Order: sequence, then structure tokens, then C-alpha cells
Amino acid sequence: MSTFQISLAIVGALVLLGVVVHSAWSSRRNLPKRPIQQAPPRQEPAGTEPHEDAPPADDLARRQEPSFDTDAGLAALAKRTTAEKRPALDALIDAMAPVVLESLVSGDAALAAMPSTLRAGSKPFGVEGLSANTGEWEFPAPGQRYSAFQCGVQLANRTGALNAIEYSEFVMKTQAFADALGGEPEFPEMLDEVARARELDQFASGHDAQLSFTLRAMHAAWSPGYVQQSAARIGFIAGSMPGRMVLPASESGHAPILGLSFDTQAAMADDPEQTALREITLSLDVPQVLRSEQPFVRMCEAALALAASMDGAIIDDNGNLIRAEAMEAIHADLEQLYDTLDARDLAAGSVLSRRVFS
Repeated sequence: MSTFQISLAIVGALVLLGVVVHSAWSSRRNLPKRPIQQAPPRQEPAGTEPHEDAPPADDLARRQEPSFDTDAGLAALAKRTTAEKRPALDALIDAMAPVVLESLVSGDAALAAMPSTLRAGSKPFGVEGLSANTGEWEFPAPGQRYSAFQCGVQLANRTGALNAIEYSEFVMKTQAFADALGGEPEFPEMLDEVARARELDQFASGHDAQLSFTLRAMHAAWSPGYVQQSAARIGFIAGSMPGRMVLPASESGHAPILGLSFDTQAAMADDPEQTALREITLSLDVPQVLRSEQPFVRMCEAALALAASMDGAIIDDNGNLIRAEAMEAIHADLEQLYDTLDARDLAAGSVLSRRVFS
């Protein structure tokens, strides 16, 4: 074989090797980003003093991952899992019918007389008893005695205003409950309550804000585990459904501050780390979250932090980049919305607001 032929063979081999290497690099580059495996923390042997070169405890505290969740440890978990008290009936958002009794009625009897479903059409139906012990209205409880009851149906929610058919169902449920206890209900005028329901629904429809940011991958896609790990660093925890995470409220009994969602099918795949995500969504249900949580500020901070750590871009529903000045304009509009809700006694995050905007 001549020197020329040998040279050609070498050049050909180098070209082939370059093609193989480039193909492998391209394939690896296009794989979805995966979560970084954390090494288990090293533990000092029992009975030994900390190493003299170890950083001070204050430094370690400052190096912890940032988190928007102000509760800590088991105390936070206990607070978030505490059962929330049932929302009380309120004349502002409920049509209410008092039930007059001839004598005290036990909580056990009241519970036995309850309708099978606590709804009238698409509206929540509620019953409260006036406790003979405390003198306060409460949901009937076994072993208690009550001197009166009141039944109510919500005037409006996100399904619309209470209509005549739903009001009639409310009347039938209340009458059956009262008859079982030997009581006498007093119903408000249907036309007045339906008119109140329409007015409340019009107000709610005009002041219902649900915001979302989309985070799109700029280069490599993400695996579900990578998304979860990145979001967990800034305080998000797993939600109740696959493909959903939430930023919990700092007080128990309140709705999550933010939601983060991605493709449910990807989250439920046999091998989620082999699936590729190119978009995730951050969402804020404004009337459901306390104003004091500064939810929109937290939403902007979360979006910017995730975009920086995950190499993503923040876009709107039309695929346009969301600029800082646009965020400031939205924030200003939200402050006006909060003031309007406060003036209507439907402050964002309050029990009444959460009931109406649900």
C-alpha cells in the first residue's frame, strides 16, 4: 500500500471518528436534563467533636437552599395537615333560612336528618346549629344540643349565580331537614335572593383574576425529576396530582400561594426521566391567596429564579417574552383589584372570597 493510500485511510478514519463523536455529542446534548443525584450527608462518628476546620453553624444556616416556605420542619407539616374548620354561613354570600325549634335537639338527631348531599345544584348547601352550651353557631356535632338551626345555600360561585331551580332544591332540602326535627323554617323571598345572586355573580365575574406564566426551555429539554428538583429548591412541594407542585401558604388552612404544572402524561410515564418537557406553567389564583403573602411578587421571583437555573425563557400565552415592565404593570393592576375586593368584604384569601371564587 502506498503512502498516499495510507494517508487517505487515516483521513477517512479520522472523519468517521469525528462523525461518530459528533453524533454521540448531539444525542447527549438533546437528552432532557436530569436531576442531580445528591450525595448522602457525611455524619460525624458518635461522641466526637466537630472538626476544627468545619464552618460555623451560622455559615451553614446561611448556605441553606432558598425557600419561600416560612414554616420549618415537622411543625410546618403539622400545620399544613391540620383539618380546616368548615366555612360558616354568611348572609353576604348565602341565602339563609332560620329553623325555629320547639325544644332542644341533639347533634346526633341533626346529623341523621342531614340531606344526602350538601349541594343544591352546583351551589354548596350548609347547616349550622346554635349551640346550647356556647351560644355560637357551628356545624352539628354528636353529643351536643342545639336550640335553633339555620340552613343556607351559596348565592354564586365560578359556575354562575344561584337560579330558581337551585333555590327550589334548597327549599326542599331545608324543609325536609326541619320536618325531621319538628322545626319550622322561614324562607327569604326567592326573587330577592336570585337577584342578589346575579349581582354578586356579576361582581365576581368582573374581578376574578387567574394569572399564569409559561417557562419554555431555551435549549435542552427537562425531565420531570429535573423540574421537581429545581422547583423544590425555591420552596415548592408535590401537589395532589401528578405533574403538579405547589408553593404552600405560610399559614395553615389557606390555599397554596402558587401552582406549578407540567405534562401529566410525562409525570406518569413508566420511566419519567426519559420523557422530555419543554414547558412548565406557573399559576396564581388571585382571589384565593392572602394579599399579605405578596403572591404576585413571589410568582415573579419564582419565574425568574427557575428561568435562570433551568435555562428557560418566561413567555405569555402568545409565545412572547414577558418583560420586567409588563410584570410591574400587572402588579399595579392587582393592587387596585385587592382594594376593590377589600371594599366588598371579599378580601383575597378570606373564607368568603375563597368560597365565591371556587
